Amino acid sequence: MASEVSQTPVTENKAAEEAAAVTKPETTATESATKENNAESNGADTANTQEKASDDTKASAADDTKKDGGDNNATITAAATNSKAEPAPKFNVHKTNFEKDVIYLYQFSRTPLLPSLSPYCLKVETWLRLAGLKYENVDHKMRFRSKKGQLPFIELNGEEIADSAIIIKELSARYEKNLDAALTTEQRNVSYAMIAMLENHLIWIIFYWRAKYPDNVLKGYKVNLQHALGLRWPNSILNFVFKFTFGRKWFQGSKKLKAHGIGVHSPEEIEEFGKNDLKVLSEMLDCKPFFFGDEPTTLDVVAFAILSQLHYLSKDITYPLRDFMTEKCPNLVGHVSRMKERCFPDWDEICTKLDLNAHIPKPEPETKEGKEGEPEKSNEQENDSDKNEKELEKDKSNEKEITEENKEKEETQ
Repeated sequence: MASEVSQTPVTENKAAEEAAAVTKPETTATESATKENNAESNGADTANTQEKASDDTKASAADDTKKDGGDNNATITAAATNSKAEPAPKFNVHKTNFEKDVIYLYQFSRTPLLPSLSPYCLKVETWLRLAGLKYENVDHKMRFRSKKGQLPFIELNGEEIADSAIIIKELSARYEKNLDAALTTEQRNVSYAMIAMLENHLIWIIFYWRAKYPDNVLKGYKVNLQHALGLRWPNSILNFVFKFTFGRKWFQGSKKLKAHGIGVHSPEEIEEFGKNDLKVLSEMLDCKPFFFGDEPTTLDVVAFAILSQLHYLSKDITYPLRDFMTEKCPNLVGHVSRMKERCFPDWDEICTKLDLNAHIPKPEPETKEGKEGEPEKSNEQENDSDKNEKELEKDKSNEKEITEENKEKEETQ
């Protein structure tokens, strides 16, 4: 019994071991199957999570693109609204439809004897022609003045520049057109002193004579106030109004002349001052074509603008200073003539037609050729010919009616 008892647990243990050996591969197989299932599920889960992540990133990217697109559209619309909100630049000038880099000159109207009654206006136009700059005179009938209340003034690219000296200084710096570039330092100093004498002394002597004899100004330069002012009033009325207003301004002008210093002297003393200025100019010019040699400078421009006011005054008006220059200073008269030929080859056209822009070439009228090479008639010519034909037909019809009436009268008789 004891052996059986000792043997039974051994046999039972072997049976248990064999059963365990049989069941172990089954459990390993099931575990491996479960592991594979778990792995597949984990792979599916990871794939699903990756797909979700990719979908999330795509959605976020789409949202970002929408936001960027919205931001771009917002910026574009904001720029468009800003462009619409910002108005075009406004220029505080009279000539709003100006052409770029064209100098628009505002000055006095033309006269039959002189391009301008103002020495300062003639000075600027002469300098522009010598410098070869593109300019255009504005026909404003002397209605406009600069912000300083002066004539002349120019407008350039929407900017106003006043005072003849400042105009020449600004334009010579912008366009590098210095007429005094070849002068030495000593010559420039002499030029500066002579220009100061001309513009601050001699010109005031001429203004004194004009202020004292306004009637001689109209007659001496043959001023047509209808053309100068752009009015249709009769010249007799305009002359009367001019004398009346000029007489009122004479009182103010006399104050200015006295404030300057020239107006406190007697007419004989003032005349003597003018003759001395002309002598100095004549001695400096001597036998030279221009004051500093063969080419004109700024001094030549200023001298021409002032001396021409004396030289081209009508001889019907007596003016002792003009007579003194022609008799005692003939080289100054020659200088005026040379500057006129050099700068104003269209002088005669300016004075006869009173054209402010005679220097600008005018477009020729277009002439169309007909079938046989003959120039076709313009619309005006055709209208005139039609009118003439209609008038001839009317005349013929009237003649017929008159003849018929005469026949009827004869028959009744």
